[in-house]
Amino acid sequence: MAQTTSASASVRSGPARVDPAYAAAAAPSGPLAQGREFVWTNADFARVQALIYQRAGISLHDGKHAMVYSRLSRRLRDTGHTSFHDYLCWLETHDGPEWQEFVNALTTNLTAFFREQHHFEVLTQLLRTRPNGPWNIWCSAASTGEEPYSIVMTALEALAPRAPFKLAASDIDSNVLAKAARGVYRQDGLKGLSQAQLQRFFLRGKGDNAGMARVRPELRQPIDFLSVNLIRDDWPFREPFDVIFCRNVMIYFDEPTQRRVLERMHRVLKPGGMLFVGHAENFSDSRDLFALRGKTVYERVG
Repeated sequence: MAQTTSASASVRSGPARVDPAYAAAAAPSGPLAQGREFVWTNADFARVQALIYQRAGISLHDGKHAMVYSRLSRRLRDTGHTSFHDYLCWLETHDGPEWQEFVNALTTNLTAFFREQHHFEVLTQLLRTRPNGPWNIWCSAASTGEEPYSIVMTALEALAPRAPFKLAASDIDSNVLAKAARGVYRQDGLKGLSQAQLQRFFLRGKGDNAGMARVRPELRQPIDFLSVNLIRDDWPFREPFDVIFCRNVMIYFDEPTQRRVLERMHRVLKPGGMLFVGHAENFSDSRDLFALRGKTVYERVG
């Protein structure tokens, strides 16, 4: 009776003050409180940031919460985990194939044939300075293959017939690398190519494969597809390169990581070798390694 009278008095005297601790305890918790399938905390995101930086050198900024949650949720489902906390604990105590799936899920693979067209115009001019070869080029972010195949098309059009030419095409993502090696694409993804290029370099699918196209053997033959993690010291190359394409990769690294990768690329480039980078990348702080020679095109110094 006294409690009822007290409550009535509180209503008459204005809104009651709610104890914040009580409100927090009474609030819904768990996945449904976030409208998500799995609980996702700032601590989970911080662990993901640390792990992908250690494994791939990728710096995830704080605005990537939604992307990381979305991409890694599938890994939880596929591995049978019910929380990010459990999944990440399990991942850190196992050195198996899931690490590659973790990296694959968090890498971005936006690409297209002859993307940033001016680079291929510069490459054509460069190749024509030595039309009989030999040329050794590295595409360090091959993704699903559009970039390395664009490089080979440029070389086959610019060089003399049977000029020695080879291309190393690498990526950290094993899934996209496998797709690149297969060399099969939707025809509507080939719109940037000329009719002559389509006829010379691609085979159109028929029947069940209608709407698809496969690269011809002459386009596939010069390419060695391989997995390379740019932040590790175990690069497998034995011969120096004339040209390196490393486009839209460095933007995912912090400055110390960028510097280390650039130093290694400097070591595997021939004197006077050229480095092609993405439109948002600038290495003016590494003038001791590379000198700007055109729009996002650098030359090895020394």
